[in-house]
Amino acid sequence: MRDGGAAARIAVIPGDGIGKEVTPQAVKVLKAVTAPAKRRLEFVEFDWSAEKYLREGVSLPAGAVEMLRDEFDAILFGALGDPRVPSNQHAADILLGLRFKLDLYVNARPVELLHDRLTPLRDRTEKDIRLMVFRENTEGLYAGVGGFFKKDTPDEIAVQEDVNSRKGVERIIRYAFEYARQNGLKRVCMSDKSNAMTFAHDLWQRVFKEVRQEYSNIESRHLYIDALAMEIVREPGQFDVIVTCNLFGDIISDLAAQLAGGLGLAPSANIHPGRTSLFEPVHGSAPNIAGKGIANPFGSVLTAGLLMEFLGWSDEAHLLKQSVKSALNDNITTADLGGNKSTAAVSDYLTNHIAKHS
Repeated sequence: MRDGGAAARIAVIPGDGIGKEVTPQAVKVLKAVTAPAKRRLEFVEFDWSAEKYLREGVSLPAGAVEMLRDEFDAILFGALGDPRVPSNQHAADILLGLRFKLDLYVNARPVELLHDRLTPLRDRTEKDIRLMVFRENTEGLYAGVGGFFKKDTPDEIAVQEDVNSRKGVERIIRYAFEYARQNGLKRVCMSDKSNAMTFAHDLWQRVFKEVRQEYSNIESRHLYIDALAMEIVREPGQFDVIVTCNLFGDIISDLAAQLAGGLGLAPSANIHPGRTSLFEPVHGSAPNIAGKGIANPFGSVLTAGLLMEFLGWSDEAHLLKQSVKSALNDNITTADLGGNKSTAAVSDYLTNHIAKHS
């Protein structure tokens, strides 16, 4: 990313709960996988936790967005959320704030079964569950447009607007097709609910029809979101790339992640090509298990692999994934995946595997 052999600068935001436990393990594994190739990484940690918010009343500090944009190549994110902040405002200010203000319009959620025993689907193997979900990340129902009328009265009305721009829809659909082309994938599926959302998703229909004509060598299809949910469970192997709106992408990527072993194995990337981008595991802060040393670090480590790919370091990304597959094969896992190892013990296994295969 940076010219002249300068170190890639990574902002580290561990956040809350198990984010504080798994993020340091991801940093440790990143250091292990980059050292043999003499890849230079510089990590700078920021405490933007709920604890700090409760103490100082500040979520995303003034100037933080500009600093991250101008001084860092990527952001490694842990998890946000604390029961002491019931509104979850602190988490929304930081995570949604960074997505919107850095214009991270691509939310990429790869779904890959890394061991056959992890899927709840009968007779499915690793070759059957391997796809990418692209979620539009800056618009839709998450744009925060709406309000209340007569709040806290029997006549209360709540309105939430679904925001879809031509620019926003086109660039995420085009990104999905380009990803398929660059990775030798044959199929792109766009999902909406245009039969019911006749204005917002009519735009998705029209843009998809136009863009798909530029990629005639890629099989393209449309499914309503309810049909997609059924089909991805019935036969996940029929999908290579799925692209959809913010809300539907949030839901369908979690459903798909469960088919590959659950959120503990689910990485994600929030990307604006060529700009500072943010990488976070899909799981939340899990306050019920925080501090017990049993949090699954795989999601954070696989997220670090996406960060490596973003930097153009594909060999290191591949080795990170192979270390996780090896741990699954040897059942070196935390309790959520059937093992009995601690977070630190799993991380130690990964770094040892990397050292042996670098």
